[in-house]
Amino acid sequence: MIMELLLPAGNLKKLRTAFHFGADAVYVGGKSLSLRAFADNFSREDLTAGINYAHSLGKKVYVTANIFARNSDLESAGEFFAFLESAHADAVLISDAGLLSLCKEKAPSLTIHLSTQANTTNLLAVKFWHSLGVKRVVLARELGLTDIRAIHEAVPEVELEAFVHGAMCVSYSGRCLLSSYFSERSSNRGECVQPCRWGYRLSEVARDVSVDVEEDERGTYFMNSCDLRLLSRIPELAEAGITSFKVEGRMKSEFYVATVATAYRRAIDEYLSCGRIEHTDDYNALLETISHRAYTEAYLDGENTHTVSLEKECLKEKFRYIATVLKTDGDCVTVEMRNRFRSGDKIYVLSPDGNNGSSFIMGEITHIEDGAVTDDAKLVQHIYSFVCPLKLHSGDLLVVDNE
Repeated sequence: MIMELLLPAGNLKKLRTAFHFGADAVYVGGKSLSLRAFADNFSREDLTAGINYAHSLGKKVYVTANIFARNSDLESAGEFFAFLESAHADAVLISDAGLLSLCKEKAPSLTIHLSTQANTTNLLAVKFWHSLGVKRVVLARELGLTDIRAIHEAVPEVELEAFVHGAMCVSYSGRCLLSSYFSERSSNRGECVQPCRWGYRLSEVARDVSVDVEEDERGTYFMNSCDLRLLSRIPELAEAGITSFKVEGRMKSEFYVATVATAYRRAIDEYLSCGRIEHTDDYNALLETISHRAYTEAYLDGENTHTVSLEKECLKEKFRYIATVLKTDGDCVTVEMRNRFRSGDKIYVLSPDGNNGSSFIMGEITHIEDGAVTDDAKLVQHIYSFVCPLKLHSGDLLVVDNE
């Protein structure tokens, strides 16, 4: 059985993190044509480096070009598709029919995946896109198991991909006009300012009065969606025909990428080895440590009216990400600092191996640039070293309690 774990990568560091923690593939965006314009995204040099790195590991990179294009985008899009073909990208994600046609013309050997932004919700649509050369369809989040199964049975030759984790949009398949209306930044061109997360008031102009728009007594956030979490439903999704299990979050942190990858990697591996997920509670507990809104299984079992999160803010992360391990030499560990840490701190390890969740007490710290010994690593992205009793590996993340 083919089961691909597909993680987001907003930049090269996140790409490496995703692969280190078990992703089979990542999806990334270039500097244009992508629906995450505010992510770091990849230059062409970065794309080439990321694709080569992935292929050295036997893994894949899919590149998003899933905006709804205007005429002014077409020339650059055609040239971009030709570049992706020459860089040996494993696939491009497209939602616009014009861009699909252009891609086939300019990059005939480039594999095409249909983005969820195309809101594919029925088997005839899947057949139609397949007839145009689409190899894989990322199904709309609004579909349930019954619909997914029927699509797979009707078009078994088409690969099916589904989101299993991450933020959701109030609008159907993410096709939203609110951002354009409020800020002149188009959601459908990658510039969403997430106005669905805002609080609102109703005003009566004639009397110059306003009232809160309340779903209930807790607040006004009636367009703010819960976050998706389908880890426990992986077996049912696999049996319904899903082959790629996708995580949302190209703008999320490396800590998010590592934690979600760890949970889903272990869940998928358990299912593949014994036909069930035996430690669901443990993996879901991991997913509680990242910043998130209340979780939902959305529409997997059909219509669901309980997908709204009435909280303005996400739940706080349990841990604060402080460093990435660059290399080890015996018991000496060299890291790139991300957030401040000090001697005496209790440090926890995020790792794809048995060290995951282990901890140690930080001793004296050496600043690599000048060799100074310190008890306070406070220079962001500087390189530090220290002695560690655990056997760490390049790519492991270090965190501390966020309290």
